[in-house]
Amino acid sequence: MTLMIRNLCVARGGLPVLEGLSFSLAAGQALILRGPNGSGKTTLLRTLAGLQPPLAGEIIAGEDQIAYAAHSDGLKAMLTVTENLAFWADVFGHREIDAAIDAFSLAPLRDRLAGTLSAGQKRRLGLARMLVTGRPIWMLDEPTVSLDVDAVALFAEAIRAHLGAGGAALIATHIDLGIDAEVFDVTPFRAAHDARVGASDEAFL
Repeated sequence: MTLMIRNLCVARGGLPVLEGLSFSLAAGQALILRGPNGSGKTTLLRTLAGLQPPLAGEIIAGEDQIAYAAHSDGLKAMLTVTENLAFWADVFGHREIDAAIDAFSLAPLRDRLAGTLSAGQKRRLGLARMLVTGRPIWMLDEPTVSLDVDAVALFAEAIRAHLGAGGAALIATHIDLGIDAEVFDVTPFRAAHDARVGASDEAFL
């Protein structure tokens, strides 16, 4: 399992944001995306996840290899924690959810409606969805937002377990997760046009 990026150019609103990107992600490897707000990290992740096409370059990965967690937790408010995870497991052709519940300490919340959870609890449930996808390449956009210190530790341990099982992770985050990972700074790859736009355009990334 390998993700390869060759001379990639990604765009927002039809205009280049990042260009000339080339890197790879192998089994057992984590890569941390860094760069200032508005630099294009979200645009890059959305492109790699197949939610928008690149302007140029190649994205080489096996079919159905990538799972993406965005800013939204992707939860159904009127379903319980268990029902939410079972729903997403079924979407990806799986049934097992207990490992995901244990990994994010969700057992006491199993029967709670997602809509009644705190912001931090919703984020833990949203991240637990990654474990039920069965996909080896995780792409996560600022996954620790709303998490307290203990929950960040749970997330970091989930990443370590995923890498240890041969998975891979590409994570946009500004915090130190304490995991063995290389850092990839997108700043040098900002398109000449985007450098003039400025960080105020972050809402559209």
